[in-house]
Amino acid sequence: TGFTDGAGRRDRMTGPDDGTGPWPDHYGLTIPPDGATLPPSGSNRTGRPHPAKRIRPVLRCQRNLADGTRPTETVSSPMTLQLLPTGGLNGPEASSAALDRLYDHVTKVMLSRQHPITGLLPASTAITVHGNYTHAWVRDNVYSVLGAWALALAYRRRGDRPQRARLLEQSVLKTMRGLLQAMMRQADKVERFKHSQAPLDSLHAIYSAATGETVAADDGWGHLQVDATSLFLLMLAQMTRSGLPILYTMDEVAFVQNLVHYIGPAYRIADYGIWERGRKINDGKVELNASSIGMAKAALEALQGLDMFGEDAFGPTGAHLAESRQAVIQVVPDEIARARATLEALLPRESGSKEVDAALLSVIGWPAFAVEDPDLVARTSAEIRDKLEGRWGAKRFLRDGHQTAFEDHNRLHYEAGELALFEGIESEWPLFFSYRYVTALVTGDRETAAAYRAKLDSLLVD
Repeated sequence: TGFTDGAGRRDRMTGPDDGTGPWPDHYGLTIPPDGATLPPSGSNRTGRPHPAKRIRPVLRCQRNLADGTRPTETVSSPMTLQLLPTGGLNGPEASSAALDRLYDHVTKVMLSRQHPITGLLPASTAITVHGNYTHAWVRDNVYSVLGAWALALAYRRRGDRPQRARLLEQSVLKTMRGLLQAMMRQADKVERFKHSQAPLDSLHAIYSAATGETVAADDGWGHLQVDATSLFLLMLAQMTRSGLPILYTMDEVAFVQNLVHYIGPAYRIADYGIWERGRKINDGKVELNASSIGMAKAALEALQGLDMFGEDAFGPTGAHLAESRQAVIQVVPDEIARARATLEALLPRESGSKEVDAALLSVIGWPAFAVEDPDLVARTSAEIRDKLEGRWGAKRFLRDGHQTAFEDHNRLHYEAGELALFEGIESEWPLFFSYRYVTALVTGDRETAAAYRAKLDSLLVD
């Protein structure tokens, strides 16, 4: 197991040769051996607050002991056991049964819909008044395969189902490479955008799930979504660090380096944001969005100095050091600093038109963890909780008309003053409880994790 800090550097945990642990890292976090208890939530073994805002977990595919063998029993913690269903089996049997149930769910619900040629996933199998969801959105595809990737890491950690782990990894690899190839077909747009930063020169946000080709005109959709491209790059870095390199050739490395330059000026790129609508009044105009800036910052930090062929791609360094550094991504440090300053200036607002937005959960917590100031994280979190959360989930933002009874589905944009119609009837989305839940698990906040798990369980339907 290892962790990356905010600059994308990874510290490997090491422990006694007998495999009993614990394995501490430089941040004061400890993974205890079986039977041990974790320190109180919000503190580390020294009593100081966890620097969770600076940590993105990355599970290695394998941990070898001093003699070169793999441990037969993996390290577990009370936090891990809390995720397992109660009753029936206990210990390793319960863990194995839970993973097998998750495997059935992932393969039947998600991977069964993966296109056999492109590897892309449709957002849905439905075509409704809200649009044709059989196409592949970049953001949706990345989030979808995270479930398969996490499950593969869990199987690798246990070490008892290598075939399933391999199958899941290959499915993740196919989707990520499908997205990469779809974007590489628009390499000329990336080059133009670096100079113009015009919405019409941006990468497309939607592709055909069957062919990987574009499905909407440059001006037919709000394609400029910095957060979607940044999320892809962030997870590309995380997967590579976990031992699952996505890139095969130097041409692909060069394209990813170009994508770094594409998102680098995110602190001054006005885009359509995660909801693809631009300003709150939905008039087709772009604006600076904190969620896009934060995701770009996280991606830049994670990619800095990363060898895209994997950490051990060229074996020991030394005489061949120059060769082994060819696939390393370079990031302009000033762009990270400017993104940080702009993000902190915007929060807890999402943008000039949105006083608060649930999309910020992805920035102050998992997967980006892009905000270093704990007070700012707490203030933004409280704004979302107090103004947006409800019985069924959270509103995207105040006066959001999407999929409400009063929204005219025949128009892409709203009329002036139309937002008042949607006040108090905004849709609530359980998705945002999932963000809260995963963030609480990652940061070790057991109480919050249990609360949001209970909220999610109450919304399950057969």
